[in-house]
Amino acid sequence: MSTDDRAPRPGDAPFTERTPRVVAARRLTRRSGRDRAARFLAEGAQAVREALAWAATGRGEVHELFVTTVAATRNPDVVRAAVDAGVRVSGVTDKAAAALSETVTPQGVVAVCSPVDVPPAEALVPGVRLVAVLHGVADPGNAGTVVRVADAAGADAVVFAGDTVDPHNGKCVRASTGSVFHLPITRVRDAAEAFDGLRSAGLRLVAADGHAPEDLVTADLRGDLAAPTAWVFGSEAHGLPDDVVASLDASLKVPIYGGAESLNLATAAAVCLYASARAQRA
Repeated sequence: MSTDDRAPRPGDAPFTERTPRVVAARRLTRRSGRDRAARFLAEGAQAVREALAWAATGRGEVHELFVTTVAATRNPDVVRAAVDAGVRVSGVTDKAAAALSETVTPQGVVAVCSPVDVPPAEALVPGVRLVAVLHGVADPGNAGTVVRVADAAGADAVVFAGDTVDPHNGKCVRASTGSVFHLPITRVRDAAEAFDGLRSAGLRLVAADGHAPEDLVTADLRGDLAAPTAWVFGSEAHGLPDDVVASLDASLKVPIYGGAESLNLATAAAVCLYASARAQRA
């Protein structure tokens, strides 16, 4: 089959929300469906571009691209890249695109992808220096934003530890703005096992804790942040449990100089990860 055979032909009827392949893809909006199929959805032209670039490296696969007529006209480069890569491109109706979307305004471009997560040993390779760890984070938007921040700060990996949201959740993927395809992501259900793996990789585990007795500025001046570090971030509402904080190598808080009570998870993660990134590059 030539790559052009993968593209919709003029006169082909677009898939509807009842077409079996659309129905199967819609199941991927739920975690149970993603786990069973070992696939997830990436929505939006930018996310699909990143997914295709990721697949081109051999680290994953884009199985199918669903696109409306309007979206195909607006994003011909995305459709062409998918066809050139041998990805099946299927035209869909607006209603079918809405069925695959988890947004208020569907973009009409949705890719079915293989999972992005890798085994811990593949993510925590010798020489890693900066890792973000999400422990018990429930909000997919916050998780995706932390992945984006970690990517921007040059982190080597992101670990989803314990009872943390699925990195393939649609909101998480969108919030990452494609960063889920850029750096290794690994999931470890047992948090203690995750921490052991991080230590084995030579990383110092530091809790981001708003109640810590010492702040990261003091630690930075002492030179602590220049060491290979895994920053551990807890849930939005409660932070890290006391027993988890006690099990880590250190805990630091972001200093609050004004009247704000605290920082949200994504903002605190940005401050901590960039502090380590700067110290390690100094």
